[in-house]
Amino acid sequence: MATYLIGDLQGCRHELDYLLAEVGFNASRDELWLTGDLVARGPDSLGCLRRVQALGNAATTVLGNHDLHLLAVAEGLFAPKVNDKITPILSATDRGDLLYWLRHQPLLAQHSEHGFVMTHAGIPPQWDIAQARKAARWAEAELQSSQYATRLKQMYGNEPTWWHDDLSEIEQLRFTVNGFTRMRLCHGDGRLNLEFKRKPIEAPTDLYPWFELRQDRQDPPLIFGHWAALEGRCEADDVHALDTGCVWGGSMTLLCWETQEHIVAPCPVYA
Repeated sequence: MATYLIGDLQGCRHELDYLLAEVGFNASRDELWLTGDLVARGPDSLGCLRRVQALGNAATTVLGNHDLHLLAVAEGLFAPKVNDKITPILSATDRGDLLYWLRHQPLLAQHSEHGFVMTHAGIPPQWDIAQARKAARWAEAELQSSQYATRLKQMYGNEPTWWHDDLSEIEQLRFTVNGFTRMRLCHGDGRLNLEFKRKPIEAPTDLYPWFELRQDRQDPPLIFGHWAALEGRCEADDVHALDTGCVWGGSMTLLCWETQEHIVAPCPVYA
């Protein structure tokens, strides 16, 4: 049995299949963990959803910002983004099953044996693991509830940037979703900055990668995707960046947890 972790798919089904074939992935014995953003700008978002869903309990994926946006578009709350290639999902005969399955995926997942924690973008510096897990479970329940369409609409926005107990439920939801699915950089005091998206070396001097601000914590290994500009490089101990920009002409990266071996699939420019 092996545990494999893969960065953002972004609709790149061919590269996913290539990596799984390279390691001889077998759903009856192996596990696949994915950092979210299964869909959006690659050529086969529908194929990616179907492939991961079909793996059943052999696959664990967390929700990314593009996954959540797909759900909001499917509810008629927003139009697709210009470069998203999600129309085949919206017109698919199994659309209902796929979207229901996607909506019931977690924002945060932890491996029961290896102990690593996975989210799409990271964990806000303010939170310890217990707080992050509690916030994730609450937000997941809201997104899976009968009022999920309202919650999908309410999750949009860049405020608040700081968590405190007096936040309204809408503000709690927005901060939680932003922290787990959109965060890259934070101010020195831990406040989220959701505007800067390039490499850390290009960032203003008062902004820091979220993982640098967690260095004093006794965290389990943390796995995330989302930040393609990192190109898989992360200097923090026990923090693994797996989005290596497949859809942008980089590569798709697979990590075998047991051996810590990285396998990459080069990609053409899709977006």
